[in-house]
Amino acid sequence: MSGTLKGKVALVAGGTRGAGRGIAVQLGAAGATVYVTGRSTTGRRSEYDRPETVEETAALVTAAGGRGVPVVCDHLEHARVEALVARIDSEQGRLDVLVNDIWGGDPLFEWDAPVWEHDLDNGLRLLRLAVETHAVTSHFALPLLLRTPGGGGLVVEVTDGTEEYNRSNYRVSFFYDLAKSAVLRMGYALGHELGPRGATAVALTPGWLRSERMLEAYGVTEENWRDACRRNPHFAISETPSYVGRAVAALAADPEVARWNGRSLSSGQLAREYGFTDLDGSRPDAWRYLVEVQDPGLPADTTGYR
Repeated sequence: MSGTLKGKVALVAGGTRGAGRGIAVQLGAAGATVYVTGRSTTGRRSEYDRPETVEETAALVTAAGGRGVPVVCDHLEHARVEALVARIDSEQGRLDVLVNDIWGGDPLFEWDAPVWEHDLDNGLRLLRLAVETHAVTSHFALPLLLRTPGGGGLVVEVTDGTEEYNRSNYRVSFFYDLAKSAVLRMGYALGHELGPRGATAVALTPGWLRSERMLEAYGVTEENWRDACRRNPHFAISETPSYVGRAVAALAADPEVARWNGRSLSSGQLAREYGFTDLDGSRPDAWRYLVEVQDPGLPADTTGYR
């Protein structure tokens, strides 16, 4: 996909690590200019207390062949998001792709805790980080996307789980379940609003993601990740963040992307459609596997620490 997005401008909101970083880098590999936002910056970590920064992600975008622009931004702060979009408008005059991947909920949810036992403040903060941020970003960014020369802009709402799977499966906890279901619905609702105006919106889920935190949880690196299959054989269906990144790049380069408008999609599904692979040449399809196998040993949160 090298060069297929040359001249295009993307905003990856929540691109510090995990799926967001993978998406930003793969958009860069396709030639795009990518604005990468997050709260973790050099010298100041977010509440995640992780070492990854937006500056690192932007550098990886540039190294991949695009142009990475790091912007430290808390997407709950309306004025900062408005200023971010104004900056993109001033510097680029266009926005072709918006990826809403803001999450921030990993330190906040409690596995299998019913709503009356779950810490209320943490649950409500999770909803703000996972849902409100997406709405705020769309509110300010979509007018620019809609007036981009040539039209046909793309919005990707990144979530955990397909509509089919989440409809009949409880996901982790009340607050987690609600957050991921809300983002799925956002893809549909934005499709309803954007479709008649010439743009496209989708909800997209990775499979079992080998994010930085997931690799650490299993005590492996990307180089020896298969060693974790001895602990959990299902880990064989996991994927790198680049896989969902290639899914977004494929959507962004598709002149007929409107056919997906309002749909719930997965990285494995789009790999079959567009013919891309993960970095190792494999083509995992975690959600198809989950639906077909339904093994109680599989994790409820298959994206794993986005």
